[in-house]
Amino acid sequence: MSEYETDDEKVEAIKKWWKENGMSVVAGVALGLGVVFGWRTWTDYRNGVSGQASAAFEQLLDSATADAAQSTAQQAQLLSQGYASTAYPALGELVAAKVLYETGDAAAAIAALQQVVDKAPDPALQRLAALRLARIQLAEGQLDAAAATLAAYDKSSAFAGDFAAVRGDLAAARGDTAAARAAYEKAIAAGTGLPQLIRLKLDNLPAAG
Repeated sequence: MSEYETDDEKVEAIKKWWKENGMSVVAGVALGLGVVFGWRTWTDYRNGVSGQASAAFEQLLDSATADAAQSTAQQAQLLSQGYASTAYPALGELVAAKVLYETGDAAAAIAALQQVVDKAPDPALQRLAALRLARIQLAEGQLDAAAATLAAYDKSSAFAGDFAAVRGDLAAARGDTAAARAAYEKAIAAGTGLPQLIRLKLDNLPAAG
């Protein structure tokens, strides 16, 4: 659990992701709605529902602490129910999953992340959720499930270093030192978000026989 809690994929990372990618997500939704309903309908939608969804997500972020796990999960559910046509439900589920896992409810965290993986409107969000999902599955001893998640969603350069790091952890858990070493080296070369931690894991692997 410590790696999940100390990596850079926390609430601040989600905020940063939204600042960097939010406009492209909104633009994609705008294009789809513009084709179906026309520009005026989209403008009304953007100024109404999207603004409300943004405010609801900000409220969720403010309450995203271990002491407010139930409230955070409820707010994420409200986002999903009321603003399904926006990217905010996926972001809310990511935050809720983090809080749920921190409070020891791994099953609920896995369910929340799986929902993002299944329904995220943006490939980057989907891969981020899949990365977190694989980490938790691995931490919970679900090695085959983690391997399946990695195989399904590690198919681009997005988060390549972090996916490789999880592959290293998976190989180490299975006792495959050579594969773990190769994966950790790839993670460092690809720019994992935790290079010092991965270097430490690499150095602590048994020497090649």
